[in-house]
Amino acid sequence: MSYLTEKMAYIGGLAEGLDIDETTKEGKLLMAIVEAISDIADEIDEIEEYQDEMQAQLDEVDEDLAEIEDIFYEDEDDFEEDDEFSVECPNCGDLIYLDLETLEDCDKITCPGCNEEIEIEFDCDCENCSDCCEE
Repeated sequence: MSYLTEKMAYIGGLAEGLDIDETTKEGKLLMAIVEAISDIADEIDEIEEYQDEMQAQLDEVDEDLAEIEDIFYEDEDDFEEDDEFSVECPNCGDLIYLDLETLEDCDKITCPGCNEEIEIEFDCDCENCSDCCEE
């Protein structure tokens, strides 16, 4: 039971304890207001329960997505550790994976996603350039 429901139960008890005459206009109005506010409190309780259920489901989806991201990025890291690199196509945004040899030999490639030719600029940033490319 939420705070609002408890508060409404208290107010309802007060209204009954005051022995309000429900035959008068004022008595009818006051009891209708108490009943309406009680209904609102009940609806808010239901909304809170539904929101808690949705939050639990969202947390599960978030955990599942985190596991998928870990698997995906772990595979991507393994791919790049083998001297393979990714280049983003400026036309369609697809990632194109290239090995070091292709990067060194080609200055243009065709994107498999959009079939547009893109220029490749290969700038080595390793500490000892003779390990990976010719000078």
